[in-house]
Amino acid sequence: MNLTDTLGKIGGQKGQQGGVAAITQLFGNEGLQGIVASLRSNGMGKQVQSWIANGKNLPITGADVKRVVDPSALSKMAQQQEMTPDEMADYVARALPQLVDQATPNGQVPKQGGNVDALVGMLKK
Repeated sequence: MNLTDTLGKIGGQKGQQGGVAAITQLFGNEGLQGIVASLRSNGMGKQVQSWIANGKNLPITGADVKRVVDPSALSKMAQQQEMTPDEMADYVARALPQLVDQATPNGQVPKQGGNVDALVGMLKK
């Protein structure tokens, strides 16, 4: 499943943009910087760095996602898309490496931006 399909599963009727919005909401609506900071502070710095740098993206698991995000927000998001929190966490884990990779083409997290619109715009390139 490619990134567009994965984001569509997460976003449901709101599609790819809804998927990106849902992921950023799970990570506190702090955009790309918030996603990266949350994952790094929860022991996934090596994986995150692989997504930002050039080269192979290291995976994370749904269990990793569940350790980082607010469980009630994950449950609500999953319920909206008629799936279990475990299924939703797996989709988020599939999307994050590609999403962060595409949002950091120069090997750096942008200082500004990284909000939903900026992330969706980067996906269209």
